[in-house]
Amino acid sequence: MAVLGAHNMDLVLWRHAEAEDWVQGCDDRQRALTPRGVKQAARMAAWLDRQLPDGCRVFVSPSIRTQQTATALGRKYKVLSELDSDATAPQLLSVAQWPDGKGTVLIVGHQPVLGQVIAQLLGLNASDCAVKKGAVWWLRNRERESMAQTVVVTVQAPEIV
Repeated sequence: MAVLGAHNMDLVLWRHAEAEDWVQGCDDRQRALTPRGVKQAARMAAWLDRQLPDGCRVFVSPSIRTQQTATALGRKYKVLSELDSDATAPQLLSVAQWPDGKGTVLIVGHQPVLGQVIAQLLGLNASDCAVKKGAVWWLRNRERESMAQTVVVTVQAPEIV
């Protein structure tokens, strides 16, 4: 029988909820959530708050829309420039300390980097995975028979929570 290794880490990736359309000449970071996006964030935050452990660390992109999404959760979070909309998968995984970190890390960020991280961790052939606005992907790193594995704990969209 396989013994679950002590090296469990959870990485929760939350794409910002629906935001205003980008208008040429505007700073992309200043885009705010739409009224629908505010509702999406609130619904997903209520679900997440029931699931996340107390010690969960929350890291957020500097954009207004990601901060508004994270604020709906009502927990302390840290804004990191490494998670901006032009972030790379290695930057995101470094912030999360994946796979060697401990506990649970929630990152509120953007496409395409969230999808790139998911595709990389799950060994998908695609360069990235589609992540709906406001959706959450919960991944777990675990050890089975001395082999590290990434498993999908759950994928949730704001419409179904």
